[in-house]
Amino acid sequence: MAWGGRVMFAARCLFRALRSCSSAPFPRLKPSAKLSVRDALGAQSTNGERVKVQGWIRSVRSQKDILFLHVNDGSSLENLQVVADSSFDSRELTFGSSVEVQGQLVKSPSKGQNVELKAEKIEVIGNCDAKDNGFVHIHTPIITSNDCEGAGELFQVEPSSKIKLPEENFFNVPAFLTVSGQLHLEVMSGAFTQVFTFGPTFRAENSQSRRHLAEFYMVEAEISFLESLQDLMQVMERLFKFATMMVLSNCPEDVELCHKFIAPGQKDRLEHMLNNNFLIISYTEAMEILKQASQTFTFTPEWGDDLHTEHEKYLVKHCGNIPVFVINYPLALKPFYMRDNEDGPQHTVAAVDLLVPGVGELFGGSLREERYHFLEQRLARYWSDLKKQSIWTSVDLDLCHMEALGWDLNAICSASWELTISKMLSLFQGLLIHVFYSWKTG
Repeated sequence: MAWGGRVMFAARCLFRALRSCSSAPFPRLKPSAKLSVRDALGAQSTNGERVKVQGWIRSVRSQKDILFLHVNDGSSLENLQVVADSSFDSRELTFGSSVEVQGQLVKSPSKGQNVELKAEKIEVIGNCDAKDNGFVHIHTPIITSNDCEGAGELFQVEPSSKIKLPEENFFNVPAFLTVSGQLHLEVMSGAFTQVFTFGPTFRAENSQSRRHLAEFYMVEAEISFLESLQDLMQVMERLFKFATMMVLSNCPEDVELCHKFIAPGQKDRLEHMLNNNFLIISYTEAMEILKQASQTFTFTPEWGDDLHTEHEKYLVKHCGNIPVFVINYPLALKPFYMRDNEDGPQHTVAAVDLLVPGVGELFGGSLREERYHFLEQRLARYWSDLKKQSIWTSVDLDLCHMEALGWDLNAICSASWELTISKMLSLFQGLLIHVFYSWKTG
């Protein structure tokens, strides 16, 4: 047979094989047959045939010497239960990780499911870092209708075709570019305990300085069941040190270039911060230090006033160029939801800022006020403004609804913090860092 004839004959054979496969009924299971989750759940024969299933882990449960995984590939609303022994490394088998499981498809003894996959081999195709340190990454909306505590001037979003009709809103309500994902995180923290977001933030402030960018990236987090500022400060310090160590170890050439030409001595200063525990002073102590300073400030420090950048940098220098936490700010300086310290005439709240050399404030955070009567008293002070915004009733009903569901408001303490990436970059003098997605417990 000529070469061309052999090619045509092979092509016809291949075509017949493909046509017969496409018209064949549900195939009988073969060794190592690749099945979708849907096909595995609907398999009629469960005599221990060896199959291969690929998908993402939806849940992990360990019970004595047995590991239970729920795997889904999107082909079915139901998950396939995978049963494995404890010899598999459960540390890599985390929520969201993609896996390939080979094993025997057997009849399940459990109610509510017909089959389960008895694993002989589990290969992790891709790790999922969404829950490193127990934090779940939440993608909060960029376009939103909330102002989030009046954090800054807003960029309003409207289609160009609507410019001539300002009385109409594309979304039926005014919409803006987000100034913070905090409100969305607060909702999600009720389900996942520890959550964070890392995304763009927009502020329409009338300033062209590098400290007041129109667009910047910010890490924000919410933590439930947190009862002290000390616990919150530990989280902040660990993240700062992890990010710094990642830069120094993974970008040695960039660090050396920066050290040589841009910011001589910066590498030594960063290592100095890593080798020391961060200091803690109260807002009142900070004010006393500033008042006794020989330096003349542009803004005279007075108790009850906010700290300016010049004050923050002086405090860090005064403390030996080691990052310092300033805690317990006056209630009047902070939003209504921060926890009251009940400390007499000074009247402070459980808020904290982390000040670092050369930058000033890098982190900001607080404990949330969870006591119902305190929230009522705070909201009453803002009654006239809240009445205009028509949100008093909704806040009151939400808290009552939580109690009706059996939530113990006195036990559900929470905390939040935020980190501005532009300030972090200025600390590293322009080095681009991408370490927040890989933050792990050291």
